[in-house]
Amino acid sequence: MIPSNAPRARLVSTGRFSPPRVVTNAEMETLVDTNDEWIRSRTGIRERRIADKDTGAADMAAGAARIAMERAGITAMDLDMILLSTATPDRLLPSTACDVQALLGARNAAAYDYATACSGFLYGLSMAEAHIASGQAETVLVCATEKMSSIVDWTDRTTCVLFGDGAGAAVVRKADDERGILSTYMKSDGTLADLLYRPGGGARFPLDISVLDERSHFVKMAGPEVFKSAVRAMCEAAETALQRAGVTADEIDLMVPHQANIRIIESTAKYAKMPMEKVFVNVDRYGNMSSASIPVALDEAIEQGRAGPGSLVLMVAFGAGFTWASNVVRL
Repeated sequence: MIPSNAPRARLVSTGRFSPPRVVTNAEMETLVDTNDEWIRSRTGIRERRIADKDTGAADMAAGAARIAMERAGITAMDLDMILLSTATPDRLLPSTACDVQALLGARNAAAYDYATACSGFLYGLSMAEAHIASGQAETVLVCATEKMSSIVDWTDRTTCVLFGDGAGAAVVRKADDERGILSTYMKSDGTLADLLYRPGGGARFPLDISVLDERSHFVKMAGPEVFKSAVRAMCEAAETALQRAGVTADEIDLMVPHQANIRIIESTAKYAKMPMEKVFVNVDRYGNMSSASIPVALDEAIEQGRAGPGSLVLMVAFGAGFTWASNVVRL
């Protein structure tokens, strides 16, 4: 727990990167045995962004970061730390954060990756808050970048229709007024890991012919079980973040949930007593971008005027691990 007298961390700016290629449900019908009605009725997704083969996770993160830094009025040399969430690193060694550091020219910054899947951006905000509170950093760049198209099985209609690519970033600095991160909640349950995971391709089952033949290096998901766990966890997380911040749902100006599935979003909003007009939704246009979904949604919400300086925002996420997290932020 961050000491009450520690400096508060504030989201100074955000940025996002979306690949230009749009893949509609109609195009998905030509790839696998599915249809637009089936996808939209179960997920709310009608299209997603897919990166080309020459665009990696680091490229997308750097694109989002440059926008966030420009909006914050800082240069890469002002960064003390780069924290990066990804489930789709361009390579296993070195970290994608170090590749982003090189792309930005942020020679003064420490940089590292962490892997908490869809909850990654909110975990990153908590880590940025801790680094600032401890005096280790004054200016932190939090990136969440995902090339999910590289780890989905494009012959599996139950998963390939769900995911998209993209990146979001935020500059976090010490707050000098009442704005900032008001509460944070994080939790995980590794006993449920096999409900959403990639079985092969890691150190235990290295990438070889058998892994390729079994297609076990792609994402596997037990959809109904994940759905139930996600709703329970996100509802708990939303309630806890509100309690810790000392605010009620009525006081929240906007809720920005992880954009995995419209039914999960609606269920979480209902439990949190949040009317849908106060919930930001863009899953229909992006699909599930894992950890990039919340920063991209937050950036769009700010751009559209749904949130701005002084707005009270609740963010909540759930992802593989299982991990879940939430926070209340005054922008």
